[in-house]
Amino acid sequence: MDSSSSDDDVPIGQLRKAAAKPDKAVSSSAAAAKKTAAAKKKKKRPNYKEDSEDEDDDDEDYDSSPSPPKKKKKRTSTSSSATTAASKKKKAAAAANTTKKSTKKTPIKKVNGKKKKATVKKETGPKKLKQLDKSERISHAMQAYLWWNADDPPKGQQWVKMEHAGVSFPEAYLPHGVKMRYDGKEVDLTPLQEEAATFFAAMDPDGMHLGNNKTKPIFVKNFFTDFRAILGKKHMIQDFKKCDFEPIRAHLNEQKIVKKAITDAERKMNKDVKNTAMFKFGYSLVDGHLEKVGNYNMEPPGAFRGRGEHPKMGKLKQRVDPEQVMLNLSECAAVPMCHVPGHAWGDIRHNPTVQWLCSWTENINGQSKYMQLAAQSSFKGKSDRSKYNKAARLCGNIDKIRKDYKKNLTSKKNDIRQLATAMWVIDRLALRVGGEKDTEEEADTVGCCSLRVEHLKFDPNDEGGDNKEIELEFLGKDSMLFKQTIDFGSALYTENNGMGEQVHENFKKFCNKKKASDDVFSDLTPTILNSHLKTIMDGLSAKVFRTYNASKTLQDELMKTEEAKGWKRLTAVEKVVEYNNANREVAILCNHQKTVSKAQEATLDTLGEKLETLKKQRKELKKILEHLNNGKKKDISAIPLKENITQVQEKAAKALEKAKSMKEKAKTKEEKIAATEQDEKAKQLKKELGELKFTQNHLWEKTPSKDQVMKKLDSWKEKIKKMELNIKHKDDNKEVALGTSKLNYMDPRISVAWCKRNDVPIEKVFSKTMRDKFNWAMAVPPGWLFNEEIAKQG
Repeated sequence: MDSSSSDDDVPIGQLRKAAAKPDKAVSSSAAAAKKTAAAKKKKKRPNYKEDSEDEDDDDEDYDSSPSPPKKKKKRTSTSSSATTAASKKKKAAAAANTTKKSTKKTPIKKVNGKKKKATVKKETGPKKLKQLDKSERISHAMQAYLWWNADDPPKGQQWVKMEHAGVSFPEAYLPHGVKMRYDGKEVDLTPLQEEAATFFAAMDPDGMHLGNNKTKPIFVKNFFTDFRAILGKKHMIQDFKKCDFEPIRAHLNEQKIVKKAITDAERKMNKDVKNTAMFKFGYSLVDGHLEKVGNYNMEPPGAFRGRGEHPKMGKLKQRVDPEQVMLNLSECAAVPMCHVPGHAWGDIRHNPTVQWLCSWTENINGQSKYMQLAAQSSFKGKSDRSKYNKAARLCGNIDKIRKDYKKNLTSKKNDIRQLATAMWVIDRLALRVGGEKDTEEEADTVGCCSLRVEHLKFDPNDEGGDNKEIELEFLGKDSMLFKQTIDFGSALYTENNGMGEQVHENFKKFCNKKKASDDVFSDLTPTILNSHLKTIMDGLSAKVFRTYNASKTLQDELMKTEEAKGWKRLTAVEKVVEYNNANREVAILCNHQKTVSKAQEATLDTLGEKLETLKKQRKELKKILEHLNNGKKKDISAIPLKENITQVQEKAAKALEKAKSMKEKAKTKEEKIAATEQDEKAKQLKKELGELKFTQNHLWEKTPSKDQVMKKLDSWKEKIKKMELNIKHKDDNKEVALGTSKLNYMDPRISVAWCKRNDVPIEKVFSKTMRDKFNWAMAVPPGWLFNEEIAKQG
């Protein structure tokens, strides 16, 4: 073999033969190969995938060996030249094959005497990486900043440097020109007056504000007072009963239909406009790193709705001008431009002790509103971690605190007894402190200190005797109804010296000889209670109690399930159901409720119908298996097969295509409404097609084998089990807000550690929003526990 040839040009067979030759031959061929490799190394670019150590070794070998004299290459071996030629031919043939692949005819084979094209598997290359858009790239970049590993700003400061682009204001009102009627006659309105009338017309007459006999009078009264102020004293509109907003309401409903006829191109354009605003106002630069801004859009004007029976619902929220806005940024930062023509910012502050970026005062309650960083920001993350660590401190102090207030439950001094009873209620029933409120300014929501005699009903079921039950019923935070019957004599409140019976006696004493409107805790105020809590433990408040109880309850409930028999045999889905049950216990404890919407009820009904269909299909599959086991022609011919739904598919596809075409061609309002109607018809056809597919999903196009039926029976058994779990989960939690306790009260590290211990993906428990918010909690080990030790972390 010629020394000038490299190993790359030698067939594998010859190399194997060379390996079997004596050492001398091997060393000579190795030397020749080394020379060629060294020559190639000068010409070729370096391979950066190789280790640096290997490259250094190669250099040393090259430098230590003397350079041989250059010789002209001669092809003395015919076998070598033939081999090289053969390898070139193979390469050329392979290249030709790849170019001809697309034009290669599909092989045809005979099946039952008929010609049929054989299926050829397409060769797929490596999967392309997902192309991230700009917002995703920014999100990934922000995740690289681990604030829990970074240095804290100077004591008392939230930041050292901060800059942002200010707040984004809504566009100016564009008049539609549709006139309302007063006493049957059309009324001319100015743009400002028309905007106010449109706010009222936009309200659903059958909704929770105008459709409720309790809230409608409040809403109408407040709206008309503000509307009259805009109209002026001399305006012809004087009586609300003569006002007719239906022409404007009909116009708004028509506009909703027109907007539905939006094309894909228009939808993309709208998204681009939204993204442009987000990239301009949605990020802030804080101490050299990017942070996402939470609410960068200024609240638009409109009719104030409030929660529950808010006394100010219906009042008009005024448009906020830049002159009312105060910006907060570092002194070295450039003041952002005000993008509203003819306006300027109200004030510029440089206060690093606060977290807000912008501030203004709204006109309904005269409260300050703030633009702050998003929930996943370092500011919020630090605050959350500190909150949960403070709650963990209670693990080491709770026994001392409980001993203290239990001792005072029997005090002869009424004020001390009331304070101790309130402490018991906050600890065991997780009630908020509650404060004095002006019911003309705010909704009449109640907490522990503001409980009135009318909120307590002793022996609600009239059982008599030694009954220790009290029904508590009042509106809590956000006007959510708290209605629970507490049995103070039950083991839950009496075991381990729980003193539930003593608390019941105290309540009877506090309510004795009082009017329904009188306070239960007449000698106690929120200030006195909060001051007392701080003397027990630095930073202790009712919220810390709620956070502690929520986290401890979750951890205890999860541990109970993990200790149960057969836990390890459960699937991830079944484990998540148990997690949700524990979460529900916390939500009930904290009174985190939600109103059941019509959509939720409809979803449950649909799922129930699907479950019944699956059960019927399973019965049919069992019958099919019986027919196959019998093996008689009569039985086999009775096996139902899938119906041909090609026509229905084509009809639905044509309808969707027609709707898309109509949307793209629509120019006028009438054409857009027609396109929307066609789109609704197409969606209905698509829905019917899906239902048809579902009803015969268990069948085959031709007679199945026994194995096929057995496999499908097993599959249907799993489907039924999964859907039953899903329905139970949705039904159990339809009135309970699981997310509230997850976001605000349960230490996220408990959930993360539980997922790691039990091989449950965190995505099954936390949504993406929660994972971003609690990124600081994701690194905890599987054995992590909520206890007083973690409180030392600060």
